Amino acid sequence: MKRRTFLLNSASLLFNGLLEVNGLSKAFGFSDGEPKPLPRIAIIIDDIGFSRSLAKRFLDLRVPITFAILPKLERSSDLAEEIHALGHEIILHQPMEAHDSKLNPGPGALFVGYGAERIAKVVRENIAGVPYALGVNNHMGSRLTECREEINQVLNVIEYNSLFFVDSITSSRSIAYQEASRRGIPSAFRNIFLDNFRSDAYIINQLRILEKEAFKYGRAVGIGHPFPETARAISRFLSGCGSLSEYLVPISAVLKV
Repeated sequence: MKRRTFLLNSASLLFNGLLEVNGLSKAFGFSDGEPKPLPRIAIIIDDIGFSRSLAKRFLDLRVPITFAILPKLERSSDLAEEIHALGHEIILHQPMEAHDSKLNPGPGALFVGYGAERIAKVVRENIAGVPYALGVNNHMGSRLTECREEINQVLNVIEYNSLFFVDSITSSRSIAYQEASRRGIPSAFRNIFLDNFRSDAYIINQLRILEKEAFKYGRAVGIGHPFPETARAISRFLSGCGSLSEYLVPISAVLKV
């Protein structure tokens, strides 16, 4: 699939999936009598694997950013090797079926109706193709993450491989985070999409909201995409618009067990 079409499809899905997650955020909160640690903020950049130059914009920021790498792309494995060598965490960006049938999740995707063996085979192959992946988050998946049987088959493979799971929350009815938590799999969920609109001002405002979420609940996860505007906005924010750099951590540092 051409990169332009793929990224436009992803952006369309994110716009349609813009969600409130206050209820989930409370699951990461602290009781009134409990001392609050320093807030922790994790930023994941999705859709890595098409181009080194797209990833390099974020590597050049020289801050802890987690890279979610799509499977079975020309540069997936090489970029995983390079990003790992530079000290960043890597997760598999597992493509999953969306509600909109016009959206193609891309190679290595999972669809509702796949049996347990097929799901296990696909996920195992994708994990093997992204060296150093410590966890998994969903690419698209608004339909599949609502389906208990299929998502638990995915979680079986994640658990067997001692990986963690991050629910990108592309559907307000996703049960993926709850199922992972129920099973005791280290997990997290997306609080904020940073770049539903590719505008520096919009993304900076989303970073401010992400920071507020972290101060309120102790931790927060923002997901962005390899757009020039996203890298530029993060750089501007780090250089003086907020205290984000003091609290940025790899995604593994915000997991709940």
